[in-house]
Amino acid sequence: MSITGIILAAVIVGATGCVIGFFLCFSAEKFKVEVDPREEAIMGVLPGNNCGGCGYAGCSGLAAAIVNGEAPCNQCPVGGDEVGNQVAEIMGVSVEAGVKKVAHVRCMGDCEKSSVLYEYTGVEDCNAMAFVPAGGPKACNYGCMGYGSCVKACPFDAIHIVNGVAVVDKDACKACGKCIATCPKQLIELIPYDASHVVECRNNDKGKDVMQVCKVGCIGCHKCEKVCESDAVHVEGNIAYIDQDKCTGCGACADNCPRKVIS
Repeated sequence: MSITGIILAAVIVGATGCVIGFFLCFSAEKFKVEVDPREEAIMGVLPGNNCGGCGYAGCSGLAAAIVNGEAPCNQCPVGGDEVGNQVAEIMGVSVEAGVKKVAHVRCMGDCEKSSVLYEYTGVEDCNAMAFVPAGGPKACNYGCMGYGSCVKACPFDAIHIVNGVAVVDKDACKACGKCIATCPKQLIELIPYDASHVVECRNNDKGKDVMQVCKVGCIGCHKCEKVCESDAVHVEGNIAYIDQDKCTGCGACADNCPRKVIS
């Protein structure tokens, strides 16, 4: 190829690049979407985990919702009060301190306390248990299966399987809610970080049936309900539940529980 051909090719490629660059710059300016500077500032203080625990599709979705007045400044469960205060400062408003919450697994039926129907060997995934006999090897159809679907879903390494039951590390948990959405037994709930007493069971079968499958299952005897002076404990559907807003932490329910299922 002659030197003239090389120069001509270079000129054509360069000219084409300039035209494309001009077109892209023109398009970017013509069709750009104006972004509220507060939204960008809020994005700068949010953790950036994009966990979805706030109820929006990532941190950018939450930032836009806060600016548009669709979400409170302390909506981010991962950032907590510290991030909430920074966001409030950006928005020029004040925000009340929220109650820190953590995930809690309502089951104490570990390998020693829960009866087993058979020995299982296969895929270790809680959702896969829907396709095996009796819904899994544990006799209790309501309890934690211990195969760690919640562990895999947690982006903060806050859940671990201990002796066949999922246990939450309160200090590592950010209350993002991913474990709650993943658990097929709906055993996980958010409770206040400083909750003093919780019922560690979700089995709402009759008492005699519960005793056959677990040594620590709630039998719905109503003893905890009767001794609670603050009306915080109620038995509904054969299972006790504690209203954390009413609980004073006196411990009477735990002391009188014959199954020791209140911790």
